[in-house]
Amino acid sequence: MILVSGAAAAALVAVTVLAIGVAGGRPDVAVIAVPALLTTLWAALTRPRRGGVVTLQPTTEHSETGQVRAQARLDVDPGVEAVVLRVASQGYRSQHALVAGGSDRTIPLSLETSRTGVHDMFRVDWMSEAFGAVLVTSPRKAGPVPIAVHPVARPLKDMPLPFRLPGLTGNHTSRRVGEGYETHDVHEFAPGDRLRRIDWRVSARRAIDLSTGRLGTLYARRTFATADATVMIVVDSRDDVGEDVSAWAGGVDVRMDETTSLDVAREAAAAIARAYLDLGDRVGLDDLGRRRRPVPPAAGRHQWERIQQRLVRVAPEGWPDRRQRPPQLPSGALVVLCSTFLDDEAARIARRWRAFGHRVIAVDTLPQVSTAFLNGFQETALRLVLLARRQRLRALGRTGVEIVAWSSSTAVELHALSRTRMPGGRR
Repeated sequence: MILVSGAAAAALVAVTVLAIGVAGGRPDVAVIAVPALLTTLWAALTRPRRGGVVTLQPTTEHSETGQVRAQARLDVDPGVEAVVLRVASQGYRSQHALVAGGSDRTIPLSLETSRTGVHDMFRVDWMSEAFGAVLVTSPRKAGPVPIAVHPVARPLKDMPLPFRLPGLTGNHTSRRVGEGYETHDVHEFAPGDRLRRIDWRVSARRAIDLSTGRLGTLYARRTFATADATVMIVVDSRDDVGEDVSAWAGGVDVRMDETTSLDVAREAAAAIARAYLDLGDRVGLDDLGRRRRPVPPAAGRHQWERIQQRLVRVAPEGWPDRRQRPPQLPSGALVVLCSTFLDDEAARIARRWRAFGHRVIAVDTLPQVSTAFLNGFQETALRLVLLARRQRLRALGRTGVEIVAWSSSTAVELHALSRTRMPGGRR
């Protein structure tokens, strides 16, 4: 409903002037109040009943780290001359706008952010004006609206492979003999060998009878079979710490322009998943902080969409109980664990997976910390926490778990891991 705030003030002044003119016997003074009374009465009788409605909704385009967009739909009643808008988001300075009335319109909204995941953004407060701001609505609120910001999957090359390739077909050379491209050996032709595998040059050189000029035993060339890899990406969502150490204890909102550990984990998981899926491998996703059904390993474009939808909603949900057993993984899978390793739980589970025979890569997702707002006692506590974390990672590396710190040079580190030799002499 339109509040007659300006009109009530004008009517009060007009009535006061009229009363003074009548009481003082001054008709000229009383006549001055008549136009103001008539204008106020006409504005009150013909005022817009609703004023306007603002509806917020995210755009249909895929939001990624960087610029996030939404739109505000403004529906105004006839008679509304202008709408005053104030758009605000947590961690950003409010922006004001004056929009002319007369017709419905769509107002684009955007902001720059370094965060990923689902966040509430774009709260809009507005007021409608009519009759030259004589009639003004009370402030109303719309939003904020939850927007899913997906991490950007930057390209990676030469990804490490598991110790064993159990797949039947793929782009990687396994240790089994079968259909492939890399030569295994040359042996005498036996039942089961295909005719197109006969190596005529080797047969002519080894099996020709010089006296008769005829070939004896034929030789066939065997190759290593090609197979796909099974990769399980496990994200530790039990904590989400940012660059500001003073906010680790909670009670302080993390700024939208600061990267947290879960933002780094989402980026790492998205890049690794996309790289393996582009190679035709089977990729799955699990969350160490939630006891729910994981995304089972699969390949293809739809699997990438499923991983994206699950990954963007990874968030802490309280403090989970200690797991008695690590999450069950497919046999021979490569495990990529993204965690801050600020406690022993993630390291303990990684050691168990390594003891089961999996190749485990631990991705350190702790961002570069800032100690600008810490006092002496807090700095000492931080040094102790980081020292325990450093010792935990060193002990984890001695058990055979490969440690990678996610940064701009991670592609080089993963390339170095891809060149490590696997048991049996195969890479």
